[in-house]
Amino acid sequence: MSDTDVSAKICALVERFQTSPVIVGADGDELAQLLHALECGARGYIPTSVGIKVAAEAVALARAGGVFVPASSLLAAKEAITPVASRNGCLDSLFTPREVVVAEALRRGKANKIIAYEMDLCESTVKVHIRNIMKKLNATNRTEVAYKIRELVR
Repeated sequence: MSDTDVSAKICALVERFQTSPVIVGADGDELAQLLHALECGARGYIPTSVGIKVAAEAVALARAGGVFVPASSLLAAKEAITPVASRNGCLDSLFTPREVVVAEALRRGKANKIIAYEMDLCESTVKVHIRNIMKKLNATNRTEVAYKIRELVR
């Protein structure tokens, strides 16, 4: 199912069941998916890695007016944000600010579509940034870019 289909279904459920909180159950706890679900109006995001007791408490929290977000997603977000801030000095001299963000996303193995979504860009613009990064690093593919960036920021 495409992202737009999922978004539309979540929005429709939120609209239809206004008096009851909508909670999304998902296989993973990726931050982008979690944020997307919350933007659509979901009051919780429960990955399958969460135990049944925690899931039950998450439902109770949502029913009481709160919003459940798994801690693992927040910790992953912290890990994703912190290295960018501390490593920017190394990459700033080589890349433009947007290229730094794209390069960091490539280092983490993200797909062009995900990078475009997270940066609110067209996928073709992300491809242009990647091509420029590859030229600057003299790399022939994404894997080589990721490897060279890891070596630069160590």
